[in-house]
Amino acid sequence: MKKILVIAALTLIHCGYGGEEGRILSGLDLLVRDRFEPLAGKRVGLITNHTAVTRDGRHAADLFAQAGNLQLVALFGPEHGVRGSLEAGALLDHEQDPRTGIPVHSLYGEHNKPTPEMLADVEVLVFDIQDVGARFYTYISTLFYGLEAAAEKGIPFVVLDRPNPVGGEIVEGPLLDLAHRSFVGIHQLPIRHGLTVGELATLFNGEGWLAGGVKADLRVIRMENWRRGLFYAETGLPWIKPSPNMTDPHTALLYPGTCLVEATNLSEGRGTSAPFRQIGAPWLNAPALCRQLRAAGLAGVTIDTVTFTPVSLPGTATNNKHENRPCRGVTFTVTDPGRFRAVALGLHLLAAVRDLHADSLVIREAGMNRLGGDSQLTRALIEGAKVEKLLAIARAEEARFIERRRPYLLY
Repeated sequence: MKKILVIAALTLIHCGYGGEEGRILSGLDLLVRDRFEPLAGKRVGLITNHTAVTRDGRHAADLFAQAGNLQLVALFGPEHGVRGSLEAGALLDHEQDPRTGIPVHSLYGEHNKPTPEMLADVEVLVFDIQDVGARFYTYISTLFYGLEAAAEKGIPFVVLDRPNPVGGEIVEGPLLDLAHRSFVGIHQLPIRHGLTVGELATLFNGEGWLAGGVKADLRVIRMENWRRGLFYAETGLPWIKPSPNMTDPHTALLYPGTCLVEATNLSEGRGTSAPFRQIGAPWLNAPALCRQLRAAGLAGVTIDTVTFTPVSLPGTATNNKHENRPCRGVTFTVTDPGRFRAVALGLHLLAAVRDLHADSLVIREAGMNRLGGDSQLTRALIEGAKVEKLLAIARAEEARFIERRRPYLLY
């Protein structure tokens, strides 16, 4: 078995995060500071997108291409592409990166996993993408398949670590049932896993989840000065939208819960300026829903009524639910991220709309299974179970996952 090597950053400096000495540095920042020494002399493949920038805004692909001590031979783009120009679900053909001239291979669509042909000239495969901390965000599936492909070829896989925007302490279930495994649910993770991409890679590798139990020569370049309890707005790092509708760190906090609305005929706010921060439908009784959610006493969030009209936004959101129709809805503002539980909000929301609009709400069972990850939860929701039962199902295996992830925590 090849060992897991963690390229450690300097000892955590306990000082203010706004100060120069205590500032948070990503794995890319540290690699650049070390003049790419861990990759010196290698032909490198880079799985990346537009979020892979240094604190001062320089992109990983450009920096790798300019490095004099390695050869960047291939770029691999996840959903939305290497430069982040594609909307959700849009397919990328193989192309050449216009800035570097390096060949780009798409890992979204026909191939979700690097093929042996794509890796033919690659000696080490590097991953640098900003995740958002939710199981159904496809970048962690790209991480999984990249790690697996590197293991199968017998080349090192290097993760340049970045913060989990919704923090590293809070975990919210349910765990994915492997019967519902898909590209938006790669393995037995809860919806909100509380891990960085470097920690996810060590978990995937250490738990033997890769095909055939193969183990990768995994190396993680850790961040410097990041702490588990930090949320992205506290890091001082620039926010670059990981996808067109992930507009800001506040949206990321809500996303693990409000994304569940995608499996219904409610609008999740795509086609507006506040996707995943507001939900609604033309038929929704917004004042009644707002009252019911407020009465639930959900911590760390305020809830208000809103009216919005989804429109086509080319490059961001097209073919939206209820497009060009006024929607009555509710909007959410997270006031205390440490107390807020997004998945609990999502379940309260769905149960409340179901109770208010049994004849109007449509829950697509297959879609809810893919996002929620648990058919017992889906059936309970559809069959009218009280929200307390839904929460109990969601939380049933949280403690087990917290123990399972413990050996893989890097911070």
